[in-house]
Amino acid sequence: MAIITAADVNKLRTITGAGMMDCKKALVESEGDFDLAIENLRKKGQKVAANRSDRESTEGAAIAVVNTDKTAGVVITLNCETDFVGMNENFVKMATEMANLALNFNTKEEFLAADFNGITVADKLIEQTGVIGEKLEIRTFEKLEGAFIGSYIHSGNKIATLVSLSAKLAGADEVARNIAMQAAAMSPIALDETGVDAETIAKEIEIAKDILRQEGKPEAMLDNIAKGKLARFFKDNTLVNQDYIKDNKMSVAAYAKSLDKDLIVTGFKRAALG
Repeated sequence: MAIITAADVNKLRTITGAGMMDCKKALVESEGDFDLAIENLRKKGQKVAANRSDRESTEGAAIAVVNTDKTAGVVITLNCETDFVGMNENFVKMATEMANLALNFNTKEEFLAADFNGITVADKLIEQTGVIGEKLEIRTFEKLEGAFIGSYIHSGNKIATLVSLSAKLAGADEVARNIAMQAAAMSPIALDETGVDAETIAKEIEIAKDILRQEGKPEAMLDNIAKGKLARFFKDNTLVNQDYIKDNKMSVAAYAKSLDKDLIVTGFKRAALG
């Protein structure tokens, strides 16, 4: 029987993140073979993942990162089952490392197949499911590119956002961050009215008409009044048309133009837990 030292156990723990007793047991079962011990720990993760596949994973960490050129950013959520795990320092660190890796890929599928310290991201999630004992998954993966990208992560890593601007200017960093903060706080459904899908528009018009009928408004007036209510819906729910939260005398679009008359917000991505 192989002699398992404390150093061996600590080495395996460093590699996998598994607990001391799990690492010791895996090394004993593999008779000191590290590769086999790692494989056994992953199999344990697969078993736990299978047993917890129907669990809700609504907690975790939402992370946004931007490349050094500020021309691309990615936002992901690494989801788990409890806020106790989601707020753990090592969990948030892993989520951040994964987000930085995700910058190199355009789709969630490519990202999950990418190498993460010797194994794929997908396999790492299974491995850590075994270590932590909770269902883990990448729920959200969104990438944004543009002339200038800014980001914001809300306190507690519950919401993360990206915003793209049309130009890289002095002061763009602050403007992009403030608008990203707006997107986090006000949860817009689209950048502007052109980004709202036809089904949502039709639904809002019908809701407005129903309310007007209940108020006794004449049928002939409904279309015009409903259009006005739809305009209000766009103002409240599309990012560039919303009142800027730090100065409600101007819209978000106007706030961007306060830095430069030609500056526009070209896109945003928002990820939230739940």
